[in-house]
Amino acid sequence: MITTTTDWNELADKSLAGAELSRDEAMAVLQCPNDELLALLHAAFRVRLHFYGRDVRLHVLQNAKSGTCPENCSFCSQSLDAESGTKRYPMKSVEELVEGARRAHALGASKYCMVTATRGPMGRDLATICEATRRIKQEMNIKICASLGLLNMEVAQELAAAGVDRFNHNLETSREYFSKVCQTHAFDDRVSTVKIAKAAGMEACCGGIVGLGEQFEDRVALAFELRELGVESIPVNFLDPRPGTPLANVPRMVPAECLKALCMFRLVNPSRDIRAAGGREACLKEMQIFALYPANSIFTEGYLTTDGQGYKRDIAMIEDAGFRVAELVESDG
Repeated sequence: MITTTTDWNELADKSLAGAELSRDEAMAVLQCPNDELLALLHAAFRVRLHFYGRDVRLHVLQNAKSGTCPENCSFCSQSLDAESGTKRYPMKSVEELVEGARRAHALGASKYCMVTATRGPMGRDLATICEATRRIKQEMNIKICASLGLLNMEVAQELAAAGVDRFNHNLETSREYFSKVCQTHAFDDRVSTVKIAKAAGMEACCGGIVGLGEQFEDRVALAFELRELGVESIPVNFLDPRPGTPLANVPRMVPAECLKALCMFRLVNPSRDIRAAGGREACLKEMQIFALYPANSIFTEGYLTTDGQGYKRDIAMIEDAGFRVAELVESDG
């Protein structure tokens, strides 16, 4: 069992040397005593600093189609099964999506992610995403991420040919716990989509949600599954329970638990883009600035159905902690 501050630095040394943490070591990170949290954060920061310096990558989400998803993910207010009052609207127009990219670019975002609440992309929706991507790429220098549900190879190749750089499809939780979260598709469907996206030439953005009622072992299993898949980017979401969903009454995680989760994902996947994602403000509260020490990217200007603290406060937080907004370069991960 890891019990001393020196040991946290030893885990950082192991990650920096290219050695893989064991599951027991990852569990120990989640079980870190609160008295040693700052030492753990420093160890994770050493790894983050090596791969990303003090840069923070900004990502902006665009909810391109809302509230009409036929899947029954228990955390999601956009499921048709939810009674959340979330706005429902059909696919936005190409011009609306391009205008969203213009706003994201003006904010200095590294990634602009178009998201649809659906089982998978097809027909007119797919054509709209592809045309919007082509127009955005012609007009501005910004990386495009799409989150459109389950993929097959034909659709994945069409998206890649249009210029989509990265495809997001989260595993959400461990293989063992997944059936308690969703029953309308299987964990392996999600794994298959990630593999298809990578095979088509896109990067994979794939993470999950912590605080769904899972055990620490499930969080570790998720981190190791992502390592095995070799995903380029890992968004770590913290459940912010939505009214009208099956998980509406689940208590929010406390800030220290959120920070330990971020440290664990960093140390298990040392070179990957680790994002403090949805629920950052709601769960980390006054301690969210500490998320920048293990995580190297954040969403700004809100999430799909909830508001964040806003761009100006995000920038102030980054600068107050001595970090800086990353500049977009072709090798940006």
